Amino acid sequence: MRMIMDAKWLLATDGLKKNWSILIEDGIIMGIGPTRDFEKEPCDERLQFEDRMLMPGFVNGHNHMYGFLSHGIHVASIVEDFSDFLEDYWWPYIENRVDHAEVTATTKMACLEMIESGVTSFVDVLEAPMAKPGVLELEKSIIEASGLRGRLSIEACERISAENGIGWLEENLRFIEKASETQGLVDGIMSIHTLFTCSDEFVIRAKEMAKSIGTTIHMHLSESDYEPEWCLKNRNEKPVDIYEGHNYLDESVLASQVVQVSDQELDILAKRQVRAVSMPLSNCEVGGGFAPLTKMLERGMTVGLGTDGYINNFFEVMRGAFLMHKANQKNPQVMSAETVYKMATEMGAEAIGKPQAGKLAPGAYADIISVSLDLPTPITDHNVYEQIVLFMNPQNVMDVMVDGKWLKRNGKLLTINAVEVKEEMRSAAQGFWSVNTEE
Repeated sequence: MRMIMDAKWLLATDGLKKNWSILIEDGIIMGIGPTRDFEKEPCDERLQFEDRMLMPGFVNGHNHMYGFLSHGIHVASIVEDFSDFLEDYWWPYIENRVDHAEVTATTKMACLEMIESGVTSFVDVLEAPMAKPGVLELEKSIIEASGLRGRLSIEACERISAENGIGWLEENLRFIEKASETQGLVDGIMSIHTLFTCSDEFVIRAKEMAKSIGTTIHMHLSESDYEPEWCLKNRNEKPVDIYEGHNYLDESVLASQVVQVSDQELDILAKRQVRAVSMPLSNCEVGGGFAPLTKMLERGMTVGLGTDGYINNFFEVMRGAFLMHKANQKNPQVMSAETVYKMATEMGAEAIGKPQAGKLAPGAYADIISVSLDLPTPITDHNVYEQIVLFMNPQNVMDVMVDGKWLKRNGKLLTINAVEVKEEMRSAAQGFWSVNTEE
């Protein structure tokens, strides 16, 4: 099917365009340019966008969809630092208790919020060491029904046991191989946790497994002071130096967080072409600090943005990245809105290993959103990125297309029943919380 979308306003890779069109065929953008160039182009359907701007869907580079289970939960433990957060709260109350029922409800809810927020591609890292096998296949089936484009993994580590960790590495491997056979919207990557939950042998084995099938390998890196301090105390090296010693770092590595890293470590990451994803809002929640995002970008690193399963409004995430670094560095000139927008789209797609996403260009995926221009002030060439990053919200997202198929049209969801999904999520959370969390 050939479709042409005529737009009064369109945000291309090189800026705002007026009266431009997009030609789509079989889920791929075949052409883009001035509408006059497409006036005689044959098509099966032609759509007009007069009061909306067409732009690429956002890319959520790091999510934990199961994180909904923590939204509002009450626990008796007092969290004073990152180790408390993990050992006294997150692991016992959340992560260790997640299984298929919880994954079903949270995946549906996450897909709902991502579509509403204009996210069309994402990476999800499931942390559920006690779950039954097949949990990634379950996620995949739900995501496919929603129509989103996803990359999935279950985080493997030796926190429970060495056998548990190896089991999840092998589960990732099976899922990746099976998903690659269908070449659909959902595939897999390899994932480990951190150096303080994985032995050297485990880290090396995970990398070898990922390399054997040519897939991305992900890890959390120095989310707070805890990992670098642990590494210095127990290994007399910083985390990046340890990974470098294992010949682990290269362009296949996707590092999430990257908050408490030195300039020397950043030099190594940049040299090895490691890709990164920053979570500005969740870094605040856990007290991890401010990621040296501007330093990463100055070194030419490819960096995306993620929600981390915390606040899933992607406009809020972009605002966080835009504002927090200005305040932290006491410099209003750092982190331009255009830079943030690029991290949320084209650069974010490069970071997660999906270079055909996050842009409106020939050969790119037809993953497109439209946003309402019902704003207090008009869109112009000079303010378009500020208008998106600072003053838009999910309410502005009117249409969402993935692979040439509509997931949301004229403000209405087409693949998800929001009322049913929210009720299922509330019920799942209530049951999850009903366990006595004060013991």
